[in-house]
Amino acid sequence: MGFERYLASVLIVIMLSFITSSQGYKFYVGGRDGWVVSPSENYNHWAERNRFQVNDTLFFKYKKGSDSVLLVTREDYFSCNTKNPIQSLTEGDSLFTFDRSGPFFFITGNADNCKKGQKLIVVVMAVRHKPQQQPPSPSPSSAVTTAPVSPPTLPIPETNPPVESPKSSEAPSDAVEPAPPEHRSGSFKLVCSTWLVLGFGIWVSMALGLENVVCFWC
Repeated sequence: MGFERYLASVLIVIMLSFITSSQGYKFYVGGRDGWVVSPSENYNHWAERNRFQVNDTLFFKYKKGSDSVLLVTREDYFSCNTKNPIQSLTEGDSLFTFDRSGPFFFITGNADNCKKGQKLIVVVMAVRHKPQQQPPSPSPSSAVTTAPVSPPTLPIPETNPPVESPKSSEAPSDAVEPAPPEHRSGSFKLVCSTWLVLGFGIWVSMALGLENVVCFWC
């Protein structure tokens, strides 16, 4: 709904601008003085203060039957020649619409009044057409080659170098290696010695006891 309102407003603005440009503006030549012999402002000075475009209209105010407006060539304008006008306006309050751009030359139908300055040059501005925007040229797909996309590379796990066991420093030449422990042989010798001592003691005791018995019987 909002877009439709926006579109309608845009169309109205375009139509109004088109109507305004097609109708143009209405300029009163000489202002309040009108088309006379001695205006308060020179006609060409008045024309220089204004900007005229195609479809604009000039309004010449004068008394019918006593004056007229002639559209003439450049040469007839400067010479005030009233014999070969391009167009004659004689209806009193006359209207002239610009149908093209460029200069327009107007003089009065009275040659003497023309020489006194009752004439007008109007230069109509050229119509400025908006340049048409050219559509952007499509980019040539065949000319531009896209580089192939390489597959993503997987991160390689970092392998730590094997830790080398520290090498035992070489012993100096005069160092003596410790003898291996002899726990089993030592204990065995101790047990044997103990039994020998006990056996010897028992043998001695038995020998002494046997000697006493022999003596008792003797």
